[in-house]
Amino acid sequence: MKPTRRNRHRNKADRTPRVEPTAPFILRKLSTFNVLSDAGLEQIEANADQILAETGMEFQDDAEILTIFADAGCDVSGTRVRFVPGFCRKTIMATAPAQFTQHARNDANNVQLGGDATVLCPSWGPPFVHDLDRGRRYASYGDFVDLVKLHHSLPWLHHSGGVVCEPVDMPANKRHLDMLYAHIRYSDRAFMGAFIGTERAGHAIDMARILFGAEFVAENPVLYCVSNTNAPLVMDAHMSGALKTYARAGQPVACTPWVLTGAMSPTTVAGTLAQVLAETMAAMTLVQLVAPGAPCLMGSFASTMSMKSGAPTFGTPEAGLMVLAAGQLARRLGVPLHTVGTLSASKLPDAQSQQEAAWGLMMSMFAGANVINHATGWLEGGLVTSFEKTIIDHDLCGKAARFFDGIDMSENAQAMEAIATIGPGQHFLGSQHTQANFMTALFRPWTPDDNSFEQWDAAGAKDAATRANAIWKDRLRRYEDPGLDPGIDAELQDYVARRKAEKPDQDYF
Repeated sequence: MKPTRRNRHRNKADRTPRVEPTAPFILRKLSTFNVLSDAGLEQIEANADQILAETGMEFQDDAEILTIFADAGCDVSGTRVRFVPGFCRKTIMATAPAQFTQHARNDANNVQLGGDATVLCPSWGPPFVHDLDRGRRYASYGDFVDLVKLHHSLPWLHHSGGVVCEPVDMPANKRHLDMLYAHIRYSDRAFMGAFIGTERAGHAIDMARILFGAEFVAENPVLYCVSNTNAPLVMDAHMSGALKTYARAGQPVACTPWVLTGAMSPTTVAGTLAQVLAETMAAMTLVQLVAPGAPCLMGSFASTMSMKSGAPTFGTPEAGLMVLAAGQLARRLGVPLHTVGTLSASKLPDAQSQQEAAWGLMMSMFAGANVINHATGWLEGGLVTSFEKTIIDHDLCGKAARFFDGIDMSENAQAMEAIATIGPGQHFLGSQHTQANFMTALFRPWTPDDNSFEQWDAAGAKDAATRANAIWKDRLRRYEDPGLDPGIDAELQDYVARRKAEKPDQDYF
């Protein structure tokens, strides 16, 4: 029987091998997009200095930090620290590196942090997960492992991340050990360390030393930590304890204020930028005072708040302006920028989620962000990691990577011989040039359907989320275990067991 058009199309697709890039990070070839003039940047910087000098910043429940700042000549009154204008900027620029490498256990997956590089990391922190089959539910450790495996299999992600979901079926005071083990065991990409408190940070460093060797860890960044301020203008001991631990071990710290305009910062973009800059500079200054030369990143997680409900909103023009300006401010400080990507307040992987996701990711890319957290999967204002949205967002990541690679101007790409050969009024479908380039010349996303209505309808009239559902299941079925040296694996498991045995289970940190 003669094959139908649909069958011919399907058979051709089945024969077509999947092209998957292997680049460990994006090297941006396009310019950043600047939204502030030099005068505007100088005003924001002056305002940040004024905040730090007059209002200052609270560092709570950590007497050592107060002593460190006092010894450096800062004005310490109780738990409030005030800084002479220009002190923070001078301290950061004197010793903080502009660029460094975070090493993975597979050298092919090492990531560059700084310069023109962008590293995309998955969703981080949600206590719930969602998929079309099981709906919204509390996350389990099984979900956590599945997400680590899924992320490992996605070529346009670069990093294993950290708390890709919160496995609430495990004791709160011990689950960080299992999460760290899962990243090490089921992926060979770079990963984040535990970030709440001195003890958990120490556990992460201990496990990294087992994996990489103590000497290698002493000389190289192998972990990545986010240290959040409590906006406005507070850092608590949970964050500062981890910050000090990572800094003293030479491991990178992203000093990141998390703010919602109108609630945790002024409702205006300019006011929020000044506060964000003040908070991140105070935290980066602490990193450099604790361990001069330790890698640190300027962080900015600034979004907006609904004036109707008080709920967080994402993908807004103001959020875009804030991240673009943050990129300019980070470049003037000479440090990498850490920010966020495909954020959404939507409850489902729907049109809203993708409108907000695409806006957020592209604004961060045009800002020149060096690390973009929450690049895949984030739903419901950070309460949910979605399996389907992970796949749909992953397509966005691939599109961004292809776009920021710029225009290929090689002789082959110019196609002058092909144009001359084909001539006027003909087509390029069967040309030698098309045959040689059709697999690589154009980006090929996974989730869109570009068939005719009839083909789409005959195949089940599936929407993007349904197609993504099949894809993530297929990726997990085809997951390839990167393996781990049995001796290292046994030592890690022993370490986890010993740490767990030291204290009773608790349902709180």
